Amino acid sequence: MEASADAGAAAAAAAARTLRWAGRAGHLGGFPRAAVFAAVGAFAKAYASLLNTTTVHNADALLRLVSARPRGTPLLTVSNHMSTVDDPLMWGFKGFPISDAKLGRWVLTAEDICFRNVVMSYMFRLGKCVPITRGGGIYQEHMNEALDVLINGDWLHSFPEGKIAQDDEPIRRLKWGTASLIVRAPVTPIVLPIVHSGFEKVMPENLFFGRRPPVPLWGKKIDIIIGDPIEFDMASLKQEASAVPHDSSSERKGWPIITPDGLDEAAQRWLYQKMSDKIQSVMERLRKKLLNLKRH
Repeated sequence: MEASADAGAAAAAAAARTLRWAGRAGHLGGFPRAAVFAAVGAFAKAYASLLNTTTVHNADALLRLVSARPRGTPLLTVSNHMSTVDDPLMWGFKGFPISDAKLGRWVLTAEDICFRNVVMSYMFRLGKCVPITRGGGIYQEHMNEALDVLINGDWLHSFPEGKIAQDDEPIRRLKWGTASLIVRAPVTPIVLPIVHSGFEKVMPENLFFGRRPPVPLWGKKIDIIIGDPIEFDMASLKQEASAVPHDSSSERKGWPIITPDGLDEAAQRWLYQKMSDKIQSVMERLRKKLLNLKRH
């Protein structure tokens, strides 16, 4: 009884801290959200378009999908993660409607960084941020919230590497959370890869005695490349996954069976790894392409 009460109290405290109600479009008529998007949009435009030099390759691919994709079709963008200001600055390039709260992305954010207190939680909720608990697993409640974004046909952005990496190295092994969202979405989202560089210089992790600067830096060069949508034949992939031999020794997470496909934990593991490997491979090719473009 005491353990149950403690768990309930912890859940209530988490709900109070993450303020999901503040992220609803109709909260106070939508005015607070519009104000936050206007302010953050102006900040991002200033840093991406005025204080730094930003070059975007294939920007039309993103603009088209953000503003004119088929109704009810969700968009899932994925990118590398080089600094704490990747989002929103990566959307601040010229011609992008970053201040439009209706078109704006939802984004997965670290709960321990962005949702540390009620004020921060409220502001990030208005900015269409979904908190993710590190170590909470791919079936944590917040991931269900992210899934709701896709179910509603909205745009969700994810950093599937799961952490900031400021060295110029190949794309790291991806976490499975992004793949799990694609699989569980009733309408398979359009998956659009993005790779960028330069934000690690705008907000370096270890500038002042091992700390970040108090504000983003300026006079830097930012490069962004947007790829083509990654296609997944979900029917075939799920059929292959369902044929994976059942291995009870791998069922250490206690994942729920995915219905109506009936995919058990072994099948899910195979499927998430297969899809993550494909996304990682596409992002790595984009990274190499961006490096070549920067040399010329």
